[in-house]
Amino acid sequence: MKKGEPVEKALRRLKKRIDREGTLKEVRNHRHYEKPSERLRRKMKVARFSAMLAARYADL
Repeated sequence: MKKGEPVEKALRRLKKRIDREGTLKEVRNHRHYEKPSERLRRKMKVARFSAMLAARYADL
């Protein structure tokens, strides 16, 4: 915390940093074991979604 900074502002800054680094997402992903085939299926699903969005907004 910075000197004289409200706790709410410091907490908001911490949450933004954790979100940007992906720390919380990584912790949630490690809560249970994921088989390699499930991991690949999940990554392929994300890739398909990203490709669909890229194709949709490529004309704009």
